[in-house]
Amino acid sequence: MNGLISWISSHLGWLRLPNVSLNAVDVVEILILTWLVYRLLNWIKTSHAWTLLRGILIIAAALTLIYLFQMDTLIYIINSGMSIVIITLVVVFQPELRKVLETIGEREIINHSILFGQNRSVTGRFSDRTVDELVRACIEMSAERTGALIVIEQNENLHEYERTGIEIDALVTSQLLINIFEHNTPLHDGAVIIRGDRVTAATCYLPLSDNKSLSKALGTRHRAGVGVSEMTDSFTIIVSEETGGISTAYRGNLQRNITEKSLRSRLVELQNKAVPQKKKRWLRRAG
Repeated sequence: MNGLISWISSHLGWLRLPNVSLNAVDVVEILILTWLVYRLLNWIKTSHAWTLLRGILIIAAALTLIYLFQMDTLIYIINSGMSIVIITLVVVFQPELRKVLETIGEREIINHSILFGQNRSVTGRFSDRTVDELVRACIEMSAERTGALIVIEQNENLHEYERTGIEIDALVTSQLLINIFEHNTPLHDGAVIIRGDRVTAATCYLPLSDNKSLSKALGTRHRAGVGVSEMTDSFTIIVSEETGGISTAYRGNLQRNITEKSLRSRLVELQNKAVPQKKKRWLRRAG
């Protein structure tokens, strides 16, 4: 027992807790660290990094045993190849690291900051008329069991996916959307991309999600809708050709068989309208 205590003291003696004083700087530092840890854990939980992290923890446990029992040959090999291990981790985690950097650089986050904030337009991203047309089209296609895949752009540009399709550049109407996704028409295969109040492109190809938690019963259309929502901040509406059910995908989360009311409510949220501030009473009195 004494040997174990002396080993801990000799090998872990460098661990020292910082002195924390209750001043403004320390409070801000604690809040920043808390936010960073929360974001890190949330990223690990919602990405493929969780599986990789478990592998790293197993390797870390093996390394602990190697150093604990002083396996000199293995220690020499590990020390010599540490730089290779770091480079390997960067390569393995490249997709996740890229997504983190994209999230940090999103315009939505920057626009809410003090330095880069911008006033939102009262008209929002798209008009109430577009909401009505989208809901009407989805309900009619659902009733007729016409498969549809509609991607609504938000802050992140979707030009990369528009280039894979055919340019449309037309006002959003229910008749147009229904006609595009009608069976045996030239444009029915693929996704429609909407920016603002206009349909920008049709027959667009989207990345498929490799999320293993998705139901095996879901086809390519649903996996493509989830896939583009994982890669961008877009909002996707999927109408099932087999069941007629309406689903939505956002940030990799799929909500299936939603109602007309839920779809309309979600689209109204996406409008991102600014609420005009009411004049204060003392100003009205002064007038």
